[in-house]
Amino acid sequence: MTAPSQTAKEAYFTASQRQLIWARFKKQRAAMVAATVLVVLILSGLFAPFLSPYDPTVAGRDKDYLNGAPQVPKFCDKNGCSLRPFLHTVTRERSLATNFRWVEKVNEDERRYVQFFVQGDSYKLFGFIPGNIHLFGMDQGYVHLFGTDSAGKDIFSRTLHAVWTSLQVGTLGVLISFVLALAIGGIAGYYGGMIDSVIQMVTDAVRTIPSIPLFMAIAAFIPPEWSAETRFFVITLILGLVGWPTLARRVRTHLLTERNQEYVLAAQLCGASPSHIIRRHLLPSFTSYIIVDLVISFPYVVLSETALSFIGLGLKDPVNSLGVMLQNVTKADVLLNYQWYFIPVLFFIALVMAFVFVGDGLRDAADPYSESRK
Repeated sequence: MTAPSQTAKEAYFTASQRQLIWARFKKQRAAMVAATVLVVLILSGLFAPFLSPYDPTVAGRDKDYLNGAPQVPKFCDKNGCSLRPFLHTVTRERSLATNFRWVEKVNEDERRYVQFFVQGDSYKLFGFIPGNIHLFGMDQGYVHLFGTDSAGKDIFSRTLHAVWTSLQVGTLGVLISFVLALAIGGIAGYYGGMIDSVIQMVTDAVRTIPSIPLFMAIAAFIPPEWSAETRFFVITLILGLVGWPTLARRVRTHLLTERNQEYVLAAQLCGASPSHIIRRHLLPSFTSYIIVDLVISFPYVVLSETALSFIGLGLKDPVNSLGVMLQNVTKADVLLNYQWYFIPVLFFIALVMAFVFVGDGLRDAADPYSESRK
């Protein structure tokens, strides 16, 4: 055996569980690509106030460009090329020939240049850092990379903020369900017996509750005068309260098989409390699987929030979420004339698929027997 292979073998046997999972995860090309896409989406949502050129609410709308088509900066036109990206001046008017729809006239003799790190609408980065510097803007007028909606709001700015809102809802919902699942599943799996039977009856009862009728009933009792922040908190809390049974069952199953192991008996003989044994010995024995389960369950929470907002039971304007933005694509007029409304749909698909592929990759990487089966 050569020295390099022996060194690699020693590194394999001395590596920690986290290092082994990362080594197996890197071998999966689809998962790595999905992880890259996911990181880009998370960063774009996290820095949305800086990356987006305008306020995503009505305060940042362009009243002269309602339902405007996407504007793509260019470097060359009939008058030559420029090192700075630019747009041409556009005038709009209603036309009788198009049933009074907007008709755009482009003046190719006038240029408006894109500028970077420009001052614009005020915002709070991360919710508490004030600022008014945006990544890009125009020296004159507006630039709308993804077009505008019926109110003149910039769809590019709205999309970035919507991604961040959906990620926030998913994160808080998963954390709530995670804490409940560990506590309830841990107690049921460690004690067993009558306690386990009662908890399983409660778990089955929660799992049998139909989601859509439940949300419709809750939406009927939500006061219309509630603020967007209050509605956001309630929707997140509901998603967390109905999402814990699956993970709780898995935690219970693992603890039922592990509670009679020698290391658990040794901890009991040393006088360790049940909470200490569950927290310090049993749960860490399958931490990787818990993390994988959280990643896999994340897109389902995002899907739930999007579905609720899509049917009008979840978040509403002025909150920007992917579900709120998808409400606009249900109109036939949008499908026929304003296809750029579907751009947020692509971000939604990319976000969900990225989580799915990353979750599948982590699940395979966390399984120590996955390579032996291939």
